[in-house]
Amino acid sequence: MRRSLIVSIVALLIAGAALFWEFGGNEAAPGWQGYAEADYVKVGPTQQGTLVALSVGRGDEVKQGDPLFAQDDSQDSAAVDQARHQLDQAQAQLTNLQAGGKETEINQAEANLADAIATRERAQADLQRAETLLKSGNTTFQNIDQLRAAATSAVARVAVAEAALVQIKAPMGRPGEIAAAEAAVSAARAALAQAQWRFDQRHVAAPVGGRVADTLALPGETMAAGAPVVSLLPPANIFVRFFVPEPDLAHLHRGDSVSIRCDNCPAGLTGTISFVAPQPQYTPPIIYSESTRAKLVYLIEARPRPDQAMLLKPGQPVDVHPAGSPPERAGQP
Repeated sequence: MRRSLIVSIVALLIAGAALFWEFGGNEAAPGWQGYAEADYVKVGPTQQGTLVALSVGRGDEVKQGDPLFAQDDSQDSAAVDQARHQLDQAQAQLTNLQAGGKETEINQAEANLADAIATRERAQADLQRAETLLKSGNTTFQNIDQLRAAATSAVARVAVAEAALVQIKAPMGRPGEIAAAEAAVSAARAALAQAQWRFDQRHVAAPVGGRVADTLALPGETMAAGAPVVSLLPPANIFVRFFVPEPDLAHLHRGDSVSIRCDNCPAGLTGTISFVAPQPQYTPPIIYSESTRAKLVYLIEARPRPDQAMLLKPGQPVDVHPAGSPPERAGQP
């Protein structure tokens, strides 16, 4: 009798423990299904042209500034040469208008001025001597008049020689001509910069660092402007999308931290909520859950740190939990 009572008590205890574990002792922290997603950087040419080189392949890691692909640049190279020659021509014309006379012409003008100055000094000296002789009666007024006229003429010739020297040293062009030539130089310089830019665009480098997710064209194809050639995946562009029912939405806000778990992923993956959809939607087909099928859920996006985002693969299923929830309570091994 006593033994039967003990067996009955043990059976009751086991049943009670099972019921407690089923209904109260195995409460898991709330969790939501989702998947990894990414924003790809599609890199294409800015101009139409033939693809002649592809420097990367799928899966390659590239740094910002590494070459990705190149187009045929023969026409743009010729345009750069033409623009450079036109700039040289415009600059030469401006320099010619800004320059004075030749060195030999300047030397001749300086010699003419020196001769005129010597003639003036001699004429003035002759006039002074004659005026002294006039006082003693050894010359005539007629001679004085001739010498005074010669001195005046010599002074005028000096002024003419000085003006000629200034003119020969001055720029050959008029102010309006020089201004027009300067504008032509500026226009030619801008045309060269534009031609150089078009040439540089034929050689495309990585705008950001990351992994080459795909190559979308091969050498020999004619690419339209903007058509993607290489698809890049920067680590910072990998994020997680998950879906939560309306009762859980009140506990999640932009800027909150969440825990991210996936098969064979290291522990400690976290993300920061960056987007909460303003409207609900039906559970997407990728979320396989009998209990939430045909229920309305809200889309939420969370972004891990770049070093952790590299561990996720776009399309990979993940489980998202509140930050700090222990793995054993979340149903994780």
